[in-house]
Amino acid sequence: MTVSKPIRPITGYWADRPLAFKGLVVIALPLAILFGALISLYLASNAETRAEDDVRRAFAIQRDTYQVHALLAEAAAGARGYVLTGQARFLEPYRKAEAELPVTMARLDAEIRDAEVRQRFETIRRATTQKREGLKRIVALAGAPAVRARNADALEAALISNKIVLDGMRREIENIQRRERVLLDQRQAKVDQVRNSFLVLTAISAIVGLLGSLAAVYLFSTGIVRRVRILEDNAELLARGDALTAMPDDADEIGTLGQRMHRASALLRAREQALRESEERFRLVIEGVQDYGIFALSIDGIVASWNLGAERIKGWKAEEILGQHFSRFYPDETREFLPAEMLARARNDGAAEDEGWRVRKDGTSFWANVVITALYDDSGALRGFAKVTRDMTERRRSVEALTAAREEAVAANLAKSEFLSRTSHELRTPMSAILGFGQLLELDDDELSPRHRESVHQIMKASRHLLSLINDLLDISSIEAGGTDLSIDDIDMSELLEEVHALVSPIVSAAGLRFILNLPAKGTMAAADRRRVTQVILNLVANAAKYNRTGTMVELTCQQDENLVRVSVTDDGEGIDANDVPRLFTPFDRLGQQTRAKVEGTGLGLALSKRLVESMDGQIGFEQRQKGACFWFTIKRADASRQSTARPTN
Repeated sequence: MTVSKPIRPITGYWADRPLAFKGLVVIALPLAILFGALISLYLASNAETRAEDDVRRAFAIQRDTYQVHALLAEAAAGARGYVLTGQARFLEPYRKAEAELPVTMARLDAEIRDAEVRQRFETIRRATTQKREGLKRIVALAGAPAVRARNADALEAALISNKIVLDGMRREIENIQRRERVLLDQRQAKVDQVRNSFLVLTAISAIVGLLGSLAAVYLFSTGIVRRVRILEDNAELLARGDALTAMPDDADEIGTLGQRMHRASALLRAREQALRESEERFRLVIEGVQDYGIFALSIDGIVASWNLGAERIKGWKAEEILGQHFSRFYPDETREFLPAEMLARARNDGAAEDEGWRVRKDGTSFWANVVITALYDDSGALRGFAKVTRDMTERRRSVEALTAAREEAVAANLAKSEFLSRTSHELRTPMSAILGFGQLLELDDDELSPRHRESVHQIMKASRHLLSLINDLLDISSIEAGGTDLSIDDIDMSELLEEVHALVSPIVSAAGLRFILNLPAKGTMAAADRRRVTQVILNLVANAAKYNRTGTMVELTCQQDENLVRVSVTDDGEGIDANDVPRLFTPFDRLGQQTRAKVEGTGLGLALSKRLVESMDGQIGFEQRQKGACFWFTIKRADASRQSTARPTN
């Protein structure tokens, strides 16, 4: 079900209009009223002017009609005087009338508007023409005495006719004058009426203008000023963090600003609440931390806060240490300089860290890790320091114990290496004698009985095994002691692998396996010790031949990439158990002895190979295969132009 919004009254419509629209209305309404009043005044003034013009025109018509009559009357009198006396001076009014009558008649023709007056004017016009022609004839007939005597009857008739015409004109002029007086009265009444209407219209315009101005002021006050005052009050409430006064639900800019201010107030109050809760949680966290002493320092190093961790580590309660300088935590030998130095470092670098002895309340010392952090406000001014202290006494004891144990282990390892080296050298002398005498016995092999021949064979086999073990021990002890000499040369890997293949092929064949050789690309050169690389490959191939009891082959492969040469020895035997892989390169650890009791070995081959490869800056590793195993090692590629060099390994 849709709930319809209530229809707002006209005041609501006005309140929802934008301020630009309201300002336009407030300004335009008085201006429109003023403009209307001015137009009405202009129209009234024009009407009054037209009425006054009509009055002036009526007076002008009356004046001109009187002037026409006067000019004709004077011209007639002058003509009569001229007839009677024959003197030309009596013709002066006649000549004046002839000059002014056309102009006056033209002015009357232009001024007359009334139809009745126009009709009478046309009669006067004809009479005027007739009168002028009659006067002209009289003047002509009275031109000389002889002519006047001869034309006496004609002159008399002309004078009588002109008098009759003048009398008729006088009556028409009187009629026009009466009509014009009527029109004049009407026009004066109209002027009075227009003037009164003008006064009424002026009063109405003034009243309407006043009302419009009052309406504009009212609209401005109710629509803007009142709500602006509410906004001012709300701004003060917002600054204090108090609830705001509700504003009318208007949609103009002020209403929108008020709504946004309400939303901002709600958001700020929510954030203040969240900040208070966060500060309270932070305080509880700081107070609850017991493994770290966390407290604040003033700019001068005075303790300003104290948590439970600081109390537990240092022994002072908050009321005992607040207001004291933090140099009390330092022993006498560092108290004079180290606290100031720590503050200076924190001020310059933002933080300062130190480890050293500190003093508890009871006078005992503890080893502390201390971090002092400078605290700045938004303007970048230093406000103080935060100091975090951790008791590291137990860790220091553990480190000291570990250091002592490491030193003991290093000494023991050196002693072991020295023992192995000396023991190997001591064993080598009697072993050389045993091998020498055994070889002498082998020279007389044909003279010995089968039983003695087998005994000599066992003696030589055990002697060679023991000599191999001694040599491996010497190599390992020499590498661990840092006394192995390496001769790093450029080695042609194809040539080296062919040589190794020839040396170890009998061992692989004796195990009943195929020996597959995959030579690298021609010109593959490695930078390594030739004898040590050969030793490593022999160890790996021999191990593959010894432990591949179920497979058919051993494969020796060499590949190169941009920087390294990689040598791989792969077999297809039973492989190595995943649990034993981490122990592959451990000395003396022979894996799978329970199932390979008949396989001879010392457990040093892979360990020695690992040390030899690493001494040449290479790597050695193992890859489990679906069937069998793969041991590999890498050494660096050589530059063809580089000279052979020798260096001791470390």
